[in-house]
Amino acid sequence: MKHLLIVDDSATMLMSLKSSLEIAGFKVDTAPDGEQALAKLKGGLKPDLIVTDINMPKMDGLELIRETRRVLRFTPILTLTTESQQAKRDEAKKLGATGWLVKPVAAAELVKIIKQVLPGA
Repeated sequence: MKHLLIVDDSATMLMSLKSSLEIAGFKVDTAPDGEQALAKLKGGLKPDLIVTDINMPKMDGLELIRETRRVLRFTPILTLTTESQQAKRDEAKKLGATGWLVKPVAAAELVKIIKQVLPGA
């Protein structure tokens, strides 16, 4: 079973994604901001894939991507955000993001994308 880490400051979004992804057969951990997500990663959490929002308090998604790459070099990271600026996309890619999704994304679409990025998911 593939293990995902979902990072978003919206509790509703976290709950909705977690339940949709668990129904699709994934094990899901969540964090409300980049700081807590990074603490989990540094504490030994090794997800197969990370999905992060960009605009969050404490530590935003871009900073999380930068810091995650120091701990997990090859783990795919998808951004899931309302942010659609090309400059932010370019920065995320430069920092190591695997893909960029603009909210809202249907659960079925997200599962399809995760399966494309994660062989064997």
